Amino acid sequence: MADHERMFVSAGGAKIEVLRGGRGRPLVALHSSEGNLGWLPLHQRLAAHFTVYAPTHPGYDGSERPPCLESFIDLARFYPWILQELGVGKATLLGHFVGGWLAAEMAAMCPEMVEKLVLIDAAGIKPQHGEIADIFLHGVEGTLALSFHDAARAREYQSLFMPGKSPEERARHTANREATTRYCWKPYAHDPMLPLLLGRLRVPTLIVWGREDRIVPLECAQMYRGAIAGARLAVIDRCGHFPHLERPDEFNRVLSDFLLR
Repeated sequence: MADHERMFVSAGGAKIEVLRGGRGRPLVALHSSEGNLGWLPLHQRLAAHFTVYAPTHPGYDGSERPPCLESFIDLARFYPWILQELGVGKATLLGHFVGGWLAAEMAAMCPEMVEKLVLIDAAGIKPQHGEIADIFLHGVEGTLALSFHDAARAREYQSLFMPGKSPEERARHTANREATTRYCWKPYAHDPMLPLLLGRLRVPTLIVWGREDRIVPLECAQMYRGAIAGARLAVIDRCGHFPHLERPDEFNRVLSDFLLR
């Protein structure tokens, strides 16, 4: 899509890819385990009101990883350096799944840098009764099958998730899978300390979840709401793990009501 640019910044000796577009207060959109899917319609809509930054996490296809980054906590501690190099001060953080976990960790570490927080079907908290689906066990196709309640409703499904099997495409998938494994494997997709640390947050927080999410159970959304003072939870019915793709109209109404009022 138009109206954005691809740029690079250097942090810790690593070259980091960033998509940037729009005007206004900064909003940082943090991608999930499948890597940076590009400038999405969600970014374009947000760019009407914000300067949107969509970085590619270190180690994912498009960005280099400093050798010292070996865990998810390392990644969260490193990210403020990336934002510093971008000239981003206090910002809204928005993230999906792994990106939501990253946003939550960054907010817990540096609450003064967060204006608002948006967590979309976020990993990071271990459920007490259910479990976060093992995306490594299920593989790419199995995880994709679990991710949508009704994939036909996702307008971008084919273009985002059914690309060609070129050597370049396979290399991208491999790099992204290796990065997710490195950061998220042990402990799998959660930080035992995070629920406690989130108790220090006093920033406006929106938690958005698909009711039929089979990757991260709705229980985790309720645990996030309980951990963050004043957090608002919006549950979207007949929707899986990607509410911003599967139910974009409902998702955008909830998000706009939170961000623009």
